[in-house]
Amino acid sequence: MKLNLTDSGIGRIRNIGIAAHIDAGKTTLTERILFDAGAIHACGDVHEGNTTTDFSDIEREKGITISSAAAPCPWTQQPVAGLTRLFTGQPHRLNIIDTPGHVDFTAEVERSLRVLDGAVAVFCGVGGVQPQSETVWRQMDRYRVPRVAFINKMDRLGADFPRVVNELQTKFGATAWPVLLPWGAESALLGQLDVIEERALRTHADSPTGFTVEAIPTEWLTAVESARRDLIQALASLDDEIAELWIENLPVPAQALRAAIRRQTLAGRFVPVIGGSAYKHIGVSALVDAIVDFLPAPEEVQRVNTIDAPLAALAFKIVRHPQAGRLVYVRVYSGTLQKGTPLLNPRLGKTERCGRLLRVFANRRDELESVQAGDICAVTGLNNFSTGDTLCLVDHAIMLEPPVFPEPVVSMAIEPAKSADQSRLATALSRLSDEDPTFRVRTHEETGQCLISGMGELHLEVIREKLLREHGVETIAGAPEIACRETITQTAEADHLLKK
Repeated sequence: MKLNLTDSGIGRIRNIGIAAHIDAGKTTLTERILFDAGAIHACGDVHEGNTTTDFSDIEREKGITISSAAAPCPWTQQPVAGLTRLFTGQPHRLNIIDTPGHVDFTAEVERSLRVLDGAVAVFCGVGGVQPQSETVWRQMDRYRVPRVAFINKMDRLGADFPRVVNELQTKFGATAWPVLLPWGAESALLGQLDVIEERALRTHADSPTGFTVEAIPTEWLTAVESARRDLIQALASLDDEIAELWIENLPVPAQALRAAIRRQTLAGRFVPVIGGSAYKHIGVSALVDAIVDFLPAPEEVQRVNTIDAPLAALAFKIVRHPQAGRLVYVRVYSGTLQKGTPLLNPRLGKTERCGRLLRVFANRRDELESVQAGDICAVTGLNNFSTGDTLCLVDHAIMLEPPVFPEPVVSMAIEPAKSADQSRLATALSRLSDEDPTFRVRTHEETGQCLISGMGELHLEVIREKLLREHGVETIAGAPEIACRETITQTAEADHLLKK
């Protein structure tokens, strides 16, 4: 599973987030990508509670993703007769982050997209564009993240690929066009139809690539030809090279079309759309090839990404691990982060020495000697760094833009079930607020109640479960008390006779 890239290999890293509405299939897709990449030897399933990235007991019991999880894996585009790829045979490393879909945990999506270079927006082939789909799309727009759209669950009853593509175009105003059509739908889903190459990709488990290449079936020729014409016309309005070929009515080679899609996707003006079914392993390998082909390397986005420059990194997540202690997840934007380096926190003006560097794969950790620009890792020994802080050198102070988090919207009063746990509860709440920037703790000035605030009832329910499972503190919760006050609201007249 290990893949070592040289200093010149920054162009072969893809920092990718997978984001969507709840139950669109993000975690299942991540699991299938890891399996196809050889990072895991068997696929888990969400309904069985044994997926790689949903590794906490709470996530497995509830069947949802609560915390974003990192899962790096290698990927090399395999040469396939009849298909062209932009990076065939070159080893790449995908730093994948699986994010939650529930709106209560939107902070996990926010801080992940802040440090990632590209994203896969997953949509349900039946549900289409859903409320949280719109939220994550706006988050991608805010951080100018190039994306690929994957329309999942095309094997489900009622799946409608053209309808979902139309929703992407109308609801988001996106120039989103299919590059891989689903070959059939519902129980008749056989594979994918490659619009760029005009080839049929039949899903075949025994093939090294997961599919075999065939000619387009006669009944699908018209659909594929029409989709290719529409794709070329859409790109002609964006890309000069394609426009020149289109105006002169010349054929557009597959390689030129693929290169134009990459250029316009990196520029944020085009969204390639792919149809498939992660659960049925249909289209997963082709999706990862599209990630490598169309989404940016760290050096291709409008951020600092040079190895020779002074160190600049951003802390985007804090996790407390039972064995490793407090882990600070960082994205290195320039320079090289090495063990033992004194690191300045410009927000506080304090310096701390960098501890161990860890490559995190879900709940597993591999130790590193150094981490170069464009990569993501976890750091130990940093007690004064919080989410959004910049890590830099003492003689090269710099402050990177932190992620922006929404304000909490729901509050409840909380107290320990046992009075002896009062101090433990205070310590546990402090640690949880350190990890989660949308979780707040305060004491009401008038009632003296301890109030916790979060993004929703589910968010606070998970906080209480963490208090019990991870910190051994049972709590009692209720609605906050309201301090009643009286005040004069209007003038009035009255007569009163005082009798002594």
